[in-house]
Amino acid sequence: MTDIAVTETKPAESEGSKFFKRFIKRKTVAFGLIVLVIFVTLAVLAPWIAPYSPSKLSIVNRLKPPSELFWFGTDEFGRDVFSRTIYSARLSLLIGASVVVLSAAIGVTLGLLAGFFQKLDTPIARLIDAMMAFPDILLAIALVAALGPSLTTVIVALSIVYSPRLARIVRASTLVIRELPYVEAAQALGISTFHIMTRHVLRNLLSPILVQATFLFASAMLAEAGLSFLGLGVSPEIPTWGTMIAAGRQYIGQADWMTYFPGFAIILSVLSLQMVGDGLRDMLDPRLRRDL
Repeated sequence: MTDIAVTETKPAESEGSKFFKRFIKRKTVAFGLIVLVIFVTLAVLAPWIAPYSPSKLSIVNRLKPPSELFWFGTDEFGRDVFSRTIYSARLSLLIGASVVVLSAAIGVTLGLLAGFFQKLDTPIARLIDAMMAFPDILLAIALVAALGPSLTTVIVALSIVYSPRLARIVRASTLVIRELPYVEAAQALGISTFHIMTRHVLRNLLSPILVQATFLFASAMLAEAGLSFLGLGVSPEIPTWGTMIAAGRQYIGQADWMTYFPGFAIILSVLSLQMVGDGLRDMLDPRLRRDL
């Protein structure tokens, strides 16, 4: 009798698992992803993690330096800076995510229409150029000042400001994709224009849209902090990193921690999103992926 060798076959590794392993292989991407996860966790679990209420006043503990009792110190009203910092992360992430969703809806729609229909290309392209001619922060300030400062106004204003970025990318890619043979074949078969735009064109644009969304997320968080710093953001009663820095600038040299910790939070959150965005761009771009 002959012995039959039995070999164990390992289950094939999924494409998603391979992509994730290659994605976090770079140290900068792994660092950015870890920092981003930490911020999201702190924001979601803020009511359970924060040792104090972000709006609790305590004049007795006014301008206390960092200690075991107050990790990040206290502000001019005795409020815990650590609690206010992590509660501010909730608002910043909410605004960033909302701006990405709304600006993607506006920008992708305009870009698809401009790139697919030649009659709409010129007017939409000129509208995009006109909006991008203004500096982002100045246009956002003008819109918020005209509509009135509030959470909804900030989200709408920043979405209008950043939607042209996505619209320009989608338009340029659509102009190329609409001339490809499989799109022409779908048109020859009588497939509806809406079906072609959503199933054949839009699906091939997901990679650049996803990469650009990470950068828009970071830009929206930074712009929100700038608007809040100028007093044009959400209500002053709601803690934000921008309002915390604005309040702390009056105590520079006396209570530096009031500006340091929210400032570091802005830097780390925006930097982590930029690192993740760079990693996605390198992984999803075939020309850059070959160098990894």
